[in-house]
Amino acid sequence: MKFQALFFLLLLTCMYLSVAQGSYGNCCLGYVDEMKPNARRNIESYRMQETDGDCNLRAVVFLMKKRKSRKTQRTVCANPHKLWVQDMIRTVDMRMLMQN
Repeated sequence: MKFQALFFLLLLTCMYLSVAQGSYGNCCLGYVDEMKPNARRNIESYRMQETDGDCNLRAVVFLMKKRKSRKTQRTVCANPHKLWVQDMIRTVDMRMLMQN
């Protein structure tokens, strides 16, 4: 009986840890200080990360152009209060308008 209770407790602990790890899978945990000009040209779009739900850091998440060698799209997190970030947002918005 004690073994079954211990096994059940261990199973619940593992399940809890896996859920806790997955909740931050799509959140920025820090910012980059700056980006090189070549990297800035590879920004495809962006999204805003707000401090609601699981994420506790407000950030601009830049989505980079996908390379053939990568399976997932690379993201770069930046501080929305920095001037270079605000300039990049305007630049990406202008690119999007020009494409449409």
